[in-house]
Formats: sequence, C-alpha cells, structure tokens
Amino acid sequence: MKRFIVLCSLAVVTSAFSEARAADRKPNILWVIGDDLGVELGCYGYPMAQTPNIDRLAREGRRYSNAFTTAPVCSASRSAFITGMYQTRINCQDHRTMLMKPLPEGVHPITTYLRAAGYTCVDVVGLGANGKEDFNFKPADVFDSKDLAVMEKTVADGKPLFAQVNFFEPHRKFTALPSSEKRTDPTTVTLPPLYPDHPVARQDWADYMDAVRVCDAKVGRLLAWLEERKIADNTVIFFFGDNGRPHVWDKQWLSDSGLRVPLLVRWPGRVSPGAVDSRLVSIIDVSAETLVAAGVSPLPTMDGREFIGPHTRPRDFAFGARDRCGEAFDRIRSVHDGRYNYIRNYYPEMPYWQRSRYKEKDYPVFTLLKALHTDGKLTPAQDRFFADAKPVEELYDLQNDPGETRNVAADPAHAAALLRLRQALAQWQREVPDAGATPESPDEYALAASQSKKQYAQLKNDDWDRRTDVIVEALK
Repeated sequence: MKRFIVLCSLAVVTSAFSEARAADRKPNILWVIGDDLGVELGCYGYPMAQTPNIDRLAREGRRYSNAFTTAPVCSASRSAFITGMYQTRINCQDHRTMLMKPLPEGVHPITTYLRAAGYTCVDVVGLGANGKEDFNFKPADVFDSKDLAVMEKTVADGKPLFAQVNFFEPHRKFTALPSSEKRTDPTTVTLPPLYPDHPVARQDWADYMDAVRVCDAKVGRLLAWLEERKIADNTVIFFFGDNGRPHVWDKQWLSDSGLRVPLLVRWPGRVSPGAVDSRLVSIIDVSAETLVAAGVSPLPTMDGREFIGPHTRPRDFAFGARDRCGEAFDRIRSVHDGRYNYIRNYYPEMPYWQRSRYKEKDYPVFTLLKALHTDGKLTPAQDRFFADAKPVEELYDLQNDPGETRNVAADPAHAAALLRLRQALAQWQREVPDAGATPESPDEYALAASQSKKQYAQLKNDDWDRRTDVIVEALK
C-alpha cells in the first residue's frame, strides 16, 4: 500500500512538473495574412462566402468586428504593423518608396525583440504562402529565413517560432479555383452600391469571391500542418488582412472598406472560443499583442496597444493615412469611431480618378466606370468618382449608409460628429509627427512613378516639369 501511495505521489508530482514545463514553454506565434482580404467571409456574416476554414478559426478563437489597418495599401500598412508604429511616424507612408531609407534611430521591426527572446522568425515560402514583405525601409534582416525547412526544424526541435504566413489571395490578379470546383455564379452576387450593376462588375466580384475561397483552402492546409505536428494547442494565430479589399473604391482609399479587415485570434487557453469583440482595434495592435504573447513588454514608444490581456488599452478612434500610391500623389487622413468615418483631403484638387497604371491594368471596373461615366449611366454616388476635385472633408454615417454613398459633412444633423472627429485627427497629428506633411523630393517621386530605374535614369537630367510630362506620357 505504501509503495502504491508513493508511486501515486510521484505521478502527481511528475504530472505537475510536466504541466509547469508546458506552461513555461513559449508559444509559437503565427501571423496568417490574406493579401487584400476584406471582411467578405462567412464568419463576418457575408452570405456569398464559402470559407469553412477561416470560419473555424473564428469559432475556435475571437472575432474582432471593428479592426482597421493604418493604410489602405500594402507597403505602408506592412511597414506599420511590422514595427508597431504608424507609417507616418517612421516616414514609410508612401507606397513602395523607391529611394529606400533606414528606419529612424531606435525603431526596429518587432522581430528584433522576438529574436532576442529566443524566437526563430520565418517569413514562410511554402504551404501556399509566398513570403511577401514589401516594406518601405531598407532591409533590416526582418526575418531569419523564408525556408519552410527552417520552420519545420524549429518546430521539431521544440524551439519557439514566429512565422508570417502570407497568402497571395485575394490580391489581383485573382487566383482561379481548381477546375474541379464550381465557380461563383456572377448572377447571384450582391454588389456594393458604388459598383454599377453590370456583367463586368458582377464577374469581377465573383472572381474575388473565388480568390477568397482559394485563400480559405490554404488556411485549412496550414491548420492541418499544425495538427499533424501536434503544436496547435501551443500556437497563437493572428489572422488578418494587410489592407482592405482590392476594388475601385476600396484598396488605396480611406473608405471603410479600404481599411476595414478581418481580425481573428486563436489563442488556446487565453482567448475564449466563439467570442465576438466590437471594440476598435488597429492592426498595429497585433504587433504589441504578439510581443506580449512572447513574454516581451511592448516598447512605450510603440503606437500599438495590447488588446487582449489585463493591460488592454481601449481605442476611441482608429486612424488611417493614404499618401502616394504608385504614381498617384496624394495626402489623405481618416478617423473612424465605430459609427462614422471622417476623411480629410489635403489636396482636394487631386481628383479621385487621377491616373493609376495599376488600377487601369488590373481593375476591369475602373475601365467600366469610365465608359459608363461617358455614357451618363452612373448613379450620382458612383459618378462622383469623376468629379474634378474632392471635398476637403468627407463624413460617412456607416450606421445608416454602410456603402458610403452620401457625404454628410455639410449636414447639420451630423455637425457634432464632424467636430469631434476633426478634433480627434488634429490631436493625433499633434501626438504623432506626420511625415506626409513633407512631400517627397522630385527625385523620389520620379523614381517611384516610373517604377523603373532605367526610365528614371533617362528622366533625371530633365527639368521637373518636363520630367513630369515624360512620366505621364510613358504611363499612357
């Protein structure tokens, strides 16, 4: 009997020791990113979506219904969330700055701190991921590797892993479904009100939904990989989009759908399954919470905030910034409070429709809008895309107008909201130095606009006015 009691006691002690060792083990942390992914997902209530794997993440974790990126385009947004700082603070606001600069002194990617905490940091190429970085600063050894084998070995050795798993979908050009799967029927889709109801627009939206399904299948493949290696229970997953959906009024614009993205967090033992949180969250907050998950205190200089644990700091506002995108120069800022979206246009003389090769080449609805505008077949809300100028201020009541078809900035019924958000933007710009207030030099703009060092070399000796004319001609 005594021997039995001793054995039982040893078993209890051994079990407790094992549980303590497991509790002390740092979790693996994955950023699973859908490139240009909006909230057209089943777990967000979108009726056309077929996203069982992403929906599973929502069931097993927490879904955030008001998550926003800080920029509506990849390189500016990614520069922000890899550092946990607004892109306007660190001079990374212009899309794909061609004359790359180092980050400001004392600013580092969060992988610097994760690496010091013992993590191997991998930007995965494999499992359907394409290893995208696209930062607006000089390479700073952000990741240790892109090799899936390094990720495999880290896990096999029981060492902590931080991995960015970036899926290309649903970025354009849209990835088609496998031939064995039935494609989305364009006659059944529901278009946003700023899209004309036309077969071209319907097909484009159906292709988008198919690309979302491709992304979902890749998420399923990743989840299976975690389960096969028996590490799912010790892995934190942050699933989000890098910017809003890839459509005319969305990506590259500070519309609600240009900044609003899905955010799902599956954190076994820490986040209750199936929860929905309506608080405002900025994707730079994922950076702060990632450090917390790794046992690292976020730096006080970071703009990202904890949003899950006991040290959560709720946000009253989510801020966004859009500057140059390709050759399209602009400076726009926005404030979201959960109901209203306020937009401030600093160059109202620059119209919405200013030239963008990327949109002209890859967005069929961009061309469709121009044709229907010429024929006078757009609704007033759709046709404002072709106004000669933008309003200085825009305000959209998303509660009553989720499609942002009516600017209520001049409506007295919304005057209090306009003033509150205007003041919030001014306060933010006092607290966060806005590098976008200083335009790029002619050399920086010309190189970025040309997207070609060879073309830039041909332009460099021209005067600035002539250089601009040459660029415009070259882009036709």
